[in-house]
Amino acid sequence: MNLRDLKYLVALADLRHFGKAAEACFVSQPTLSTQIRKLEEELGVTLIERAPRKVMLTAAGQDVVQRARRIVAEVDEMKEAARRSRDPESGTLRLGVFPTLGPYLLPHVVPQLRERFPQLELRLVEEKSDVLLQRLREGKLDAALLALPIHDDQLHTEFLFEEPFLLAVPETHPLARRDALALAELSNQQLLLLEDGHCLREQALDVCRLSGADEKPEFRATSLETLRQMVAADVGITLLPTLAVKPPVARSDNIHLLGFTDSHPSRRIAMLWRKSSAMHGFLLSLAEVFKQLPQDLFSPLPDADTRGKRKPHTTANPA
Repeated sequence: MNLRDLKYLVALADLRHFGKAAEACFVSQPTLSTQIRKLEEELGVTLIERAPRKVMLTAAGQDVVQRARRIVAEVDEMKEAARRSRDPESGTLRLGVFPTLGPYLLPHVVPQLRERFPQLELRLVEEKSDVLLQRLREGKLDAALLALPIHDDQLHTEFLFEEPFLLAVPETHPLARRDALALAELSNQQLLLLEDGHCLREQALDVCRLSGADEKPEFRATSLETLRQMVAADVGITLLPTLAVKPPVARSDNIHLLGFTDSHPSRRIAMLWRKSSAMHGFLLSLAEVFKQLPQDLFSPLPDADTRGKRKPHTTANPA
């Protein structure tokens, strides 16, 4: 048994196709197939169920693949540790970020990362949170930006910042005459939410449970931008993260934003990586760049509506 054969097995488990797995491993299909059979013979079990046009893992195969992933990841981290010891701030970093955060946070932080780590090649992966967590555990990502809480004893959690939510309503909505409201005033309101799988959906549902609001049942958006456009089209109201209304995001016509005067709903963002990672020291330095972002980036724009027009000063707390 050797590391190469374990990599072949992992590739086949991921792609479920001998030809595609061989291509990903830069070998011929017969070579990959032969090595998988040799691995099965060495272990004395069948790992792959071979059916016409279909590749499936047996129960034993699933267990072996899970162990093989850990072995491959450990070897990769050992190599990375050796390389990082020579030059800790260069090389490639695979950083995951979820879709309702990445487009709004990265324009503010990537320039600082490039300035602080000029030799670093940053590879960004945008996926839903559960996919990012799985890839992080499997060693396919070096770190990921995720919303707390995350419960995993194998992962290090480095808190970065707290991002408040704002209520977005159409200009024709009765609440558009207000600058702020108490959370309880959402009671009996129906909110537009994202589809299943988005962590922002779960965060918004938490706010609904606290306030007595409900989900608008006949509509679920596939993206935050769809939610924004539906509010502008007077379909309903929703919660938006503060970064999603900050420049360079284009201002949305027909949308009015409100803060909260009492309870301040928000999401807590952290950077997570494996505790066994050889990049631990470097990732702590990387996280500091996120922590040093200006605090006003996470506060609603003072005394301004979504179209950027100045409004008279009010005493309402804009959250």
